[in-house]
Amino acid sequence: MARRATNISLDAAVKQRWRSFMARRATNISLDAAVKQILRDNDFATRKDLDRLGAKIDQLEKAVNRLSSLVSKKGMGTAVQGTGATKDGLRRTSATSKVFESIKRSKKGMDFATLQKKTGFEEKKLRNIIFRLHKLGYIQRVERGRYAAK
Repeated sequence: MARRATNISLDAAVKQRWRSFMARRATNISLDAAVKQILRDNDFATRKDLDRLGAKIDQLEKAVNRLSSLVSKKGMGTAVQGTGATKDGLRRTSATSKVFESIKRSKKGMDFATLQKKTGFEEKKLRNIIFRLHKLGYIQRVERGRYAAK
């Protein structure tokens, strides 16, 4: 008996959905409205969405061009992090810039321990900065634990 009752309630639910579908179908909707509804239901990008995305890309491209004009080809200025100017007019440098400048001043390169003493950074932070500078091509590994500017 319980099984039969489940089938009846399932059949009733299917019939209700069918009636609902037919009621919606009975109303005349335009092809444009139907297409728009399908696009909304399936999360397709519309022309308006693509125009907004294009505008955002243009803004990002302008920002990148402005920053790249501030940074020279050889040196790493603080322009990478922003203008670097503070309220009191002093210029702050990023941690990456501090490490790079320390390495650049040393003719034969600098070992990790000396670099850590000069900058005062923790080991993990300093290793991440060295990795990033090496990956970007600003420094090279002279020998194990010793780095020099290119």
